[in-house]
Amino acid sequence: MPDDTCDTSADPAETRPRILHLISDSRRSGAQNFARDLHHEMRRRGQSSALMALAPNPASRSGTRSSPRPGPRSDDRATDEPAIDRPAMDDRAIPETPGAQPQVPAPPPAPAGTMKLETPEAPDAPGARTATVLGPRRLHPATLLALRSAARAADVVLAHGSDTLAACALALAGTRIPFVYVSVGHPRYWTGTALRRFRGGALLHRAAAVTTLTDEARAVLEEHFRLPGGKVRVIPNSRAAESYPPAEGRDERRAARHALGLPADVLLVAWIGAIAPEKRLDLALDVLDRLPDVRLAVAGDGPLREVLARHPAAARAHFLGALPDPVPLYRAADAVLLTSDSEGVPGALIEAALAGVPAVATNVGWVREVVRDGATGALVAPGDPLALAEALAKVLACNRAGLGAAARAHALAHFELGAVVDAWQRLVADVWAESRAALRT
Repeated sequence: MPDDTCDTSADPAETRPRILHLISDSRRSGAQNFARDLHHEMRRRGQSSALMALAPNPASRSGTRSSPRPGPRSDDRATDEPAIDRPAMDDRAIPETPGAQPQVPAPPPAPAGTMKLETPEAPDAPGARTATVLGPRRLHPATLLALRSAARAADVVLAHGSDTLAACALALAGTRIPFVYVSVGHPRYWTGTALRRFRGGALLHRAAAVTTLTDEARAVLEEHFRLPGGKVRVIPNSRAAESYPPAEGRDERRAARHALGLPADVLLVAWIGAIAPEKRLDLALDVLDRLPDVRLAVAGDGPLREVLARHPAAARAHFLGALPDPVPLYRAADAVLLTSDSEGVPGALIEAALAGVPAVATNVGWVREVVRDGATGALVAPGDPLALAEALAKVLACNRAGLGAAARAHALAHFELGAVVDAWQRLVADVWAESRAALRT
């Protein structure tokens, strides 16, 4: 058994629901980081909680490890949006490497009613943010069967982004176990074609509730997918500040760079995300080409890595792969660069702000909620490498410590996890109550 599990009897007389947090894979990024923080905080507050992943970290599945050297790597989906454009049982979610052994948990999940969820006694115990992996791939039949078995010991499942929506819709069909879909991106990503809208709507209607990050996103979901009033709740993105401590002075920054194999005495900009078309790493490399004194640390993998590693500016880029933990990179960086064409409220920008790192970002989605132009960093129209380069040069040349301190203060005021956990607990309690009422009818 994982070292962070124990009996669900911690909640006496079943006064509070048992929660299963489901993430797409065991990486530490985006929706996965938020799920870990929320799981940990709920557990600290005395709520039974478990954290499970549909699949292993794609990097570990492909037998690779983080490295500062460029080169191709395997990765899975490029975004935290649900898989609504391919068949439900698609086994290509994580590309195979010949001879690699899938990291499937053994033994399989316990029979119905015997699964163990975490209790509140030791929220800071080793492994408290470790996810149990359910299967070899996100939507593999064995993974879905394992999820169905595991969910029987929970009262509510929180499905955190990406393929967790399709997985819950399929695996929990007929069980009467409610799930909440946690939408972390911009919902217009799903509405490009009639087929996307049809598939997305079919999956979203299976959820007991859907959460999104802003009122505008809720309006898009309700309009395009005809979700009933009250089904979509707005709960802001957030992170636990304690998980993203700022570097204290030059020595800690140098130590973080040394640990990642990065040069000590250069201007270092971090780029974090999937190396996929909508994230526009090509723009970041174009920016790097215009700033000869700057180095770029790229944390992430994806289908465009091999191509972009041949960019003329890639000689000054350090391809780190999918980091097991992004915190050392935040502590190593002078600034963070986001070049996406599409975003919601990016968790990476919240994490960087909590770590006291200023950001230069494209003004897409609700990025402006995190980055205050001129106060905590800079905002630029998407698709303009020259404007991005000028903005980044200004941020690097000015009082970075002051911008970073302002970014941290803004994030603490608006995106600290403790401020939104109450809303999550109310939502879970409401879904659980509705489910129990339905069972009595």
